[in-house]
Amino acid sequence: MSPEIILLACIALPLLAPILISALHRWPNPREAVTLLTSAGLLLLVLSLHDAFLQGARPAIDIAEPLPGLAIGFEIEPLGMLFALLASFLWLVTSVYSIGYMRSHHEWRQTSFYSYFAVALGSVMGIAFAGNLFTLFIFYELLTLSTYPLVTHSGDNSAREGGRMYLGYLLGTSLMLLLLALIWTWSLTGTLDFREGGILAGTVSPAMAGLLLALYIFGIGKAAVIPMHLWLPAAMVAPTPVSALLHAVAVVKAGVFTVLKVTIYIFGIDFLSEVTATQWLMYVAGATILLASIVALRQDNLKLRLAWSTVSQLSYIVLCALLITPTGIIAGSAHMVMHGFAKITLFFCAGAILVMTHKTRISELDGIGRQMPWTMAAFSIAAISMIGIPPTAGFISKWYILLGTIESQQLVALGIIIISTLLNAAYFMPIVYAAFFREQTTATAHESRHNGAEAPLTVLLAITVTAAGTLALFFFPDKVLELAMMTAGAGR
Repeated sequence: MSPEIILLACIALPLLAPILISALHRWPNPREAVTLLTSAGLLLLVLSLHDAFLQGARPAIDIAEPLPGLAIGFEIEPLGMLFALLASFLWLVTSVYSIGYMRSHHEWRQTSFYSYFAVALGSVMGIAFAGNLFTLFIFYELLTLSTYPLVTHSGDNSAREGGRMYLGYLLGTSLMLLLLALIWTWSLTGTLDFREGGILAGTVSPAMAGLLLALYIFGIGKAAVIPMHLWLPAAMVAPTPVSALLHAVAVVKAGVFTVLKVTIYIFGIDFLSEVTATQWLMYVAGATILLASIVALRQDNLKLRLAWSTVSQLSYIVLCALLITPTGIIAGSAHMVMHGFAKITLFFCAGAILVMTHKTRISELDGIGRQMPWTMAAFSIAAISMIGIPPTAGFISKWYILLGTIESQQLVALGIIIISTLLNAAYFMPIVYAAFFREQTTATAHESRHNGAEAPLTVLLAITVTAAGTLALFFFPDKVLELAMMTAGAGR
């Protein structure tokens, strides 16, 4: 197949999979086999595209032009390639995890779960390979709509309330701010194409460009910059595989990916260096990092602590984009991947704990490392990565983040990263300590013997793969950094 056909197949395959998944709703094993085969097929297609890309292929294709000059088209560039690799690999792992989790937790409406899950990943592929802002916007909204039924999966009042906040924030920011930014960009430039070095230079003054940049930063609600962040903790009513999808594979990564795309291919690093508004927007991202970390410290619910941690970590990437240096772009692109592996591991572990012990609170986890040593060892690896300690992937991206703040002489940003690293340790390490070094109460020990030990094999397999990936990316970060450096070069 030509690279253009493979490119279209990457988007079409997960979008068409729900037809077969729904047709097999009476037969769980074949239904889940379709999910696994589809996710494995998508990964192979993306790997094939990656090989062609490294050999110099730059496939691009338009499939429709609903408005004059605004095409729905796709192309491959370094950042999109990196995002597609991350999402396709983690979808396969999450599919394996979901089978064990959904069956062990006796979740209902599993067919609709797998169907919407596939549509969400198809939307992610559309975002990753979008050839212009118009195409990206379409798939960005499709991702919101396809993940809403996953957030409200349980169907109870808390799920419906969380879903309303989820949909309200994400559609509200898109239609009121992001769409306005797109229309303004089109009126200035006559195009929404992604171009190396950006498209805005010479078309708008730096002062007006600052206002436009603010519309993008706050309009991309999936990046969860304060005050556009409350949807993310509210979405924790969803099943754990959905939380993993939201925080590591799809939704939030689509947000920070879009921030990076706009910074690099719409504004361009050189032009953005003239825009003074980047300074106060960077402070907003820094405030998000610190405030969300402080809120995370106060959460006893494990998933909520992880959710607030995600709010903080996303703004690392936004801050990197606003450093407007090549090193900052490298750091943000790399952190998108490194954070993805660590955070999905943490959510996988939280789900395993829920399945086996029915515990959701951190205060209930004393001694759980003796009951579930494999799970909590993986949790510890991921927690260390989130802090940024070697030999884990988080050290690599945090190293580049620190270099970026020094290169741009942003001492306030440097201080924010150092303080937030200490806060990361403050809200993760007590969990690890309690799991392995505190004694279980008599009641907890009795429950542990009654509930058994580790989670089902498919759950453990997924946890092992992502935890191993968190370690492997420390020793072998070259492929990630190669694409990240190519991305930084495209912004000049």
